[in-house]
Amino acid sequence: MGRVVLAAAVMVGLALPVLAQEPFRIGLVLPMTGQSQSTGKQIDAAVRLYVAQHGASVAGHPVEVILRDDAGVADTTKRLAQELIVRDKVGALMGFGLTPLALATAPLATQAKVPMLVVAAATSIITERSPYIVRTSQVIPQTSTAMAQWALENGIKSVVTLVSDYAPGIDAEKWFTQRFKEGGGTVAESLRTPLASPDFAPALQRAADAKPQALFVFVPSGQGAAVAKQFVERGLDKSGMRLIGTGDLTDDDQLNGMGDAMLGVVTALHYSASHPSPENKAFVAGFKAANPGMRPNFMAVAGYDGMHLVYEALKKTNGNADGTALVEAMKGLKWESPRGPMMIDPATRDVVHNIYIRKVERVDGELYNTEFSTIPMMRDPAKP
Repeated sequence: MGRVVLAAAVMVGLALPVLAQEPFRIGLVLPMTGQSQSTGKQIDAAVRLYVAQHGASVAGHPVEVILRDDAGVADTTKRLAQELIVRDKVGALMGFGLTPLALATAPLATQAKVPMLVVAAATSIITERSPYIVRTSQVIPQTSTAMAQWALENGIKSVVTLVSDYAPGIDAEKWFTQRFKEGGGTVAESLRTPLASPDFAPALQRAADAKPQALFVFVPSGQGAAVAKQFVERGLDKSGMRLIGTGDLTDDDQLNGMGDAMLGVVTALHYSASHPSPENKAFVAGFKAANPGMRPNFMAVAGYDGMHLVYEALKKTNGNADGTALVEAMKGLKWESPRGPMMIDPATRDVVHNIYIRKVERVDGELYNTEFSTIPMMRDPAKP
């Protein structure tokens, strides 16, 4: 069932009633069940938080958020998006927990001229599939290139790469390997595991046999805990092999449950729950208060920023909800996010933001990704 957040129309004036504008409906399509449900729950919680903090109306429009669960299945995503466009008359689509889900929906956004906010999926090509796609999540070439650069600068000359065998994993493998080899590094093995129901044990054994200085890992949010568990079970944490990767590996949502074996793991990402800014401290406090037992992760901040983008675009157009006008208004927008400064690239409609190099540390009894180096306002290296 969808969750609907609806602002009540406020009638102002005593003589003649003022007619409220049409509601602006946002179709939020997320994997609330299935293997990627942590992604859905994080984004849904952040969207609800944004509406609670900023009000359920903007530029004269009451705002309705209609949540639909696609369970991470592309055919379901496409069907739900079609229903939201045709039946519910949404002014924007948002969500898309995995790349295949975003790619399946892209033609619908183009045909209907409806803005499509990608707040999870991270393959570089996504924004090229529709002129109506705008992304507030991340782009895998950003984080994998940054991680390769850090490895080279810190004496790592041999690695094995281990990625999930779908578009973002292939992106991560390609861009990490390219930058690492350019800097004189050697990739001993390039290993891939299935996206669905992966067994990391055989790949980790091959990595152990290759004896690299480091294992570079990309897996989608939610699978990092399984990699960490099997890495420790095979004794690789004591073998001298360093575990590095994109920040999906040490997801804030699951990090405390991964245990002390994760201490010292270095990753690259655009967000950490411990990011030391006033905006992030307020975001984390609000998120935790509204969702006891949860810590916001990079999926949550992308959903929060997705809502911010919609609100700011409607303000910029003075309430004009035309899809083409809204996308044009989103291009070039800049703001201070809980992640730090960010911008929508006007040429690519993709996210430009800081990439942080982080290390897992224990802070006040909990595990956090502590940022120690920053690559400022990084664009997608895969785009000219």
